[in-house]
Amino acid sequence: MADFDRRVLDFYGISTPMPTTWPSEKNDKTDDSDSDREQQQKKKKLNRRKSRYEALERAVSNRSSVVAGSETSASGVSNLVQRDEPDPLGSSDSVVRTLKDLGVPIQDDPRLRNRFLLSSTSFSPALFLSQMHANADTRSLLGGLEVLSRSIDQKSASLKVLVESNFERFVRAKATIDNVYKEMKYRGAEPPTTPTARARAHSRHASRSSFRGSSGGATTLAANPLLSPTLGDSRKKNALVKESDYGVSGIKGPLLDVSAKAEDVWGPALGGREKEENLRTVSTCLSRYKEYIETSSNIADSIRRKDYDALVEEYHRARKFVDETKKLVEDLGSTPPSETQAYQVLIAARMWYDVEQQIELFKKEIWKKLSLLHNVSKTDTRGPAQDQHMELIGLLLELGVGAEDNPISTWLWTKYLSLKERIENVANRGMKEVEQHRLQLAAATKPSSQILTLYLRNLTRHAVGSKPHGLDTPAVIELWEKIVSFLSSLLSSQGILGEVLEFWQAVESFTSGKAQKSLPTGYNDESREHHRLSTQGTLQLRKCTIELVDMIRAHVFEFFTEGPPIVSPPNSPLPPNSPRSTTSAQPSPTSTRAPRPNLDPNNAALLSPNRDVSSEEIAFWPPSSNSISGVHYLSKMLGMVGTGAAEMASVVPVTQDNTKQIELLRTLVGVVRERCVESLCATWVKDAENMKLVENWQPLKGKGDVTCMPATFASFEGALLGGMQKILYVSEAIVKPGPRDIISAPPTKLLERVRGRYVSTLEIALSGMDENAKRPIKKASDEWTTDMDAPIGLNSARASVIARQGTIDASDGNVRLLLTLCNLQALTSQVVPNLNSQFESAFSVKLDTESENKIRDTLKAKDKTLFAEYIGPIVKSLNKIIIEGFNKPDWAPTSQPTGAGRYIYEVLLSLVLVHTQVSTTAPSLTEKVLKELLNQINIQILEVFKTRPKYDEFALAQAILELEFLALILTDYTSKASEKTQQKIYDMLESRTDNETRGRLKQIIEPLAEIKKRLSKESRTEFACFRQRHNESRNNRELKRTPTD
Repeated sequence: MADFDRRVLDFYGISTPMPTTWPSEKNDKTDDSDSDREQQQKKKKLNRRKSRYEALERAVSNRSSVVAGSETSASGVSNLVQRDEPDPLGSSDSVVRTLKDLGVPIQDDPRLRNRFLLSSTSFSPALFLSQMHANADTRSLLGGLEVLSRSIDQKSASLKVLVESNFERFVRAKATIDNVYKEMKYRGAEPPTTPTARARAHSRHASRSSFRGSSGGATTLAANPLLSPTLGDSRKKNALVKESDYGVSGIKGPLLDVSAKAEDVWGPALGGREKEENLRTVSTCLSRYKEYIETSSNIADSIRRKDYDALVEEYHRARKFVDETKKLVEDLGSTPPSETQAYQVLIAARMWYDVEQQIELFKKEIWKKLSLLHNVSKTDTRGPAQDQHMELIGLLLELGVGAEDNPISTWLWTKYLSLKERIENVANRGMKEVEQHRLQLAAATKPSSQILTLYLRNLTRHAVGSKPHGLDTPAVIELWEKIVSFLSSLLSSQGILGEVLEFWQAVESFTSGKAQKSLPTGYNDESREHHRLSTQGTLQLRKCTIELVDMIRAHVFEFFTEGPPIVSPPNSPLPPNSPRSTTSAQPSPTSTRAPRPNLDPNNAALLSPNRDVSSEEIAFWPPSSNSISGVHYLSKMLGMVGTGAAEMASVVPVTQDNTKQIELLRTLVGVVRERCVESLCATWVKDAENMKLVENWQPLKGKGDVTCMPATFASFEGALLGGMQKILYVSEAIVKPGPRDIISAPPTKLLERVRGRYVSTLEIALSGMDENAKRPIKKASDEWTTDMDAPIGLNSARASVIARQGTIDASDGNVRLLLTLCNLQALTSQVVPNLNSQFESAFSVKLDTESENKIRDTLKAKDKTLFAEYIGPIVKSLNKIIIEGFNKPDWAPTSQPTGAGRYIYEVLLSLVLVHTQVSTTAPSLTEKVLKELLNQINIQILEVFKTRPKYDEFALAQAILELEFLALILTDYTSKASEKTQQKIYDMLESRTDNETRGRLKQIIEPLAEIKKRLSKESRTEFACFRQRHNESRNNRELKRTPTD
């Protein structure tokens, strides 16, 4: 049964008795054989001349192998080697199947299989035993030897029987061949006989000796008389020897003549037919390989149309055809190829030569484009840069690259070099532009402080961030915007830092293998090895990323810590080549910027928060800039620095590989914050000094008697505190959550510095208000103008302070004092408490008691001083009136008093003027001023009354009438202090009278009420301003207290 299975497998040429599919090689061989057979049949039909041996050729070509299980070689020649055979040692009925089970793949390799088959001439006993019987023991090998010996004996016996049964046939065939050869050689003559020849007439090797003798030799020819020169020409020509061309020399001449004539007659026709056959063969091959012949032109067209998908497809088809041709050549070996195969080899060679040249030139362009892709601006690209470089890398991988040429590593490395160069160029160019603009601004005419105050007034109309262009002069705003643009180009996500982060994301994506998922593996996966980055290359890319981050950090640190460039102004007396001047006739090519004094971050003296720094010492502060624009742009700039530092710290190599870089980033944020606070504090004080020029002495609408000063000061201080809070806490920075905290809390020294500046600016502003109130204003023509320090308007060289017609007279010092007192009152009651609350909430720290007391005491002192300065001249004038009126001889009546003294009316009329001035200028101060004046009047009356040693009943009645009349008129402005003073007056009068006088006083005191009532009615119109809130019922009230009570 096993022998039957093996014969079945050999017959069908399969490896298993239960196949699932028909072997593909059988189809290919069948197809190839059929196609070759059809080609041969077509050629035979075209050939008109038939061969006389056509039947023999057909019989030979159609003859199949007589050995069962034999195979056919690639050249179509059958051999006696079987596809499979049983084990000659008898252990198995199939050598191929046994070796397949042992894991030796010999079924697909004919050469290897022949080395295991005993019927093959390349059989290797050692290989057969080492693989087929690797685990056999001595007993099994001895048993196999016996089986092999019996098999050999059986085959030897079979061969012996074959020879014995056909011996007579072999002898007759040998004799027939020898007779035919002799007849052809000697032309019927008897050959010379020799004993050796007769003795070996029936030798088995007679044929060989005869052939060797016929091959020629001097001895044989000399011994044969028939071949001597004396023989006839006819026999010589027909002799089967070399001299007679083996019997054809007689007809050779006529044949040559006939051939020449035939060539002359039929040559052109036969040559055209042969040419036609050649052309037809070429045309057939060209039609068969048409798509491969057109591959070169298709690739050129795809490159021209930038159809890279078609390009890759054509290239892969060409490579596949070339590989098939190479395999064909290898399989042929030394065997001559057929005509079709030769044409295939020629077409493949020519096609591949053209394709390879085009692909190599195209790959050079792709490499160049890949390396220059980093220099193309994002706005100039048609799509995302990531898609472009991935497309180019994928194209290179599809076309194949060398072992040392990795497009991924090349792109990453060129990207790193490009970023490194861009960082240097952007930083140097940006700082150079800022320095040039700053020098131009410093050399220009500085705006006066009055113009700067106009931008402070705008704070009451617009918030700081709503209209940045209204915070300062256009030149200053332009420089601020240029600085912000420079930092944005370095630290924003659309700038250099964004590209560095994208670079690291690309590195991380390639090192993790995520990006390679979308990349092709090339032809036959030959580009898969380029998908992986080496460990050393990955470490180098991490170091490159850290270097790029450090370059950005260093340039930002340099910009904020270095001083301004040491450049001589245009009118400097220094010569061009002076050591102190940086401008020279031949500048160094390596110097891109003017030299700048360096600030060491480790030098505590230079970065001390207690050190005042002027704007001229700060390179990032525009000359003549105010603190309002400064706090707006500095908070924005510090937010960019904080965000950029946090982004740089989030890069994995920086976080994991370089702790020192994290500390440098923290230092960057801290130093930039300190520098911003220093520059802002210095300008904060200057602007507080200019705050006094904001005053225009015009009450704000809806604010009563308060001018623009409190509101402007509140907006100014509020903007500074809000902006300072953003700077100290870097609140505008966008920080991603992570283990590394780059932005730390502000140090205590900076908070103390800001608190000190806040308190000092309050004091400076109050001093300016005091100075405004005391500074005289000159009157020019029909306008009230200030002196050279007065504010200047937007549309004129000098602003005017125009009083409201009939209401405000800013040239009057008392009016300015009253308005200033109102402003102080607004500051004390609203502005300062709100600012204190804003400070405490912004910085999460409470003002210490010392600061609060200092602010409160300063406000009180200023209010008391200005109020006293306003009250002083009025009190002095009233005292003079009281003293002169009381010292008149006719003050004390000699009879019943009929009215108050004249000086009382003068005092009241003076108070009417004061009331008018205060109520029209500062209504909120009317009550305070009149109460204080009433108290001062009472004090002066007390002092005057003390000068009289004794009062009779009429003098006492006059004094009481005047006091009561004055108190009645000014009832609404009576204070506790004035009441106490009145009581002291009554006590003093009582002490200077005796009982007898008090007794007589009771007789004349009753008419005093009527007199007081009459006086009140008479002066109702005259002193109506004092009774706007007075109830008329009070006119009839009785005397509160008299000395007789």
